[in-house]
Amino acid sequence: MVEFTLRRGLAGGHDFSRWTALFQGGFTGPYRTVLVALGNSVGLAMGTVAIMLLLLVPTLLLVHLRFPRLRRLMEFVCILPISIPAIVLVVGLAPVYSVLARVAGSGVWTLSFAYGVTVLPFAYRAIQANLDGVDVRTLSEAARTLGAGWGSVLVRVLIPNLRRGILAGAFIAVAVVLGEFTIASLLNRITLQTSLLVVSKADPYTAVILSLLALTFAFLLLLVIGRLGLVRTGRRRPTTGGQS
Repeated sequence: MVEFTLRRGLAGGHDFSRWTALFQGGFTGPYRTVLVALGNSVGLAMGTVAIMLLLLVPTLLLVHLRFPRLRRLMEFVCILPISIPAIVLVVGLAPVYSVLARVAGSGVWTLSFAYGVTVLPFAYRAIQANLDGVDVRTLSEAARTLGAGWGSVLVRVLIPNLRRGILAGAFIAVAVVLGEFTIASLLNRITLQTSLLVVSKADPYTAVILSLLALTFAFLLLLVIGRLGLVRTGRRRPTTGGQS
C-alpha cells in the first residue's frame, strides 16, 4: 500500500508528491468529510463500547449469579447475530430506524445500536471466557458478607476481576466499528469506510493514503485503550508482620 501511494503514474518512479500535496493543502474540500467521518466512527466506537459495558456485562453477571439455567439461552441470543448477514440485519433494522428517526432524529449516533448488536457475539465470547475463569459467586458472597452493596460489589469487586475480558471485548468492538461498511452504507450514514469509498472514486491514491492513516490511527487508539486498562490504581498491598 505504501509503495502504491508513492508511484508517479505514467511518468514512472516514486516520490512523496501525493503525501505532501495532501498535508500541505490540508483536509479541505472533499477530504474534509474524511475528518468528519473519522470523528463519527470514533464516537460510534465509544458508544458501542458503552452499550456493551452498560448492558452486556451486568446481564452476564446477573445470569451467572442468579439465573444459571438461562445461560444456554443467553449464549444463543448473543451468538445469533453472527449468523445473520449484514444486509439481512439492515432489512430488519430499517423499519426500526424509520421510527427512531421520527422520535430521536436520524443522527449518525443511532448506528451505535446496530453496531451493539453486531459486536455482541465477539464481546460475549471475550467476557464469558474471563467469567468462566473467575469464581464470581464466592467473590460476591464474600463482599456481601462484609457489608458491601450490590453496586460496590459490581464496581469494586467483579468488574476489576473481569478487566481482561472487558478490554478484549472493547478491542473487538472498536475494530469492528472502525471497519464496518455495509450497515452504514445501506442506512445512508457517513462513517470512515463510506467516506473512503467516496474519495477513492475521485482519487484512488489519496484514498489509499487515507486508509493507511486510518489504520495507524486505529492501531494507536487500540494501544491507548490497552494502556489505560493496564494502569494500576497505585495502591500497595497490605504487608503482614509489620514488614515494609
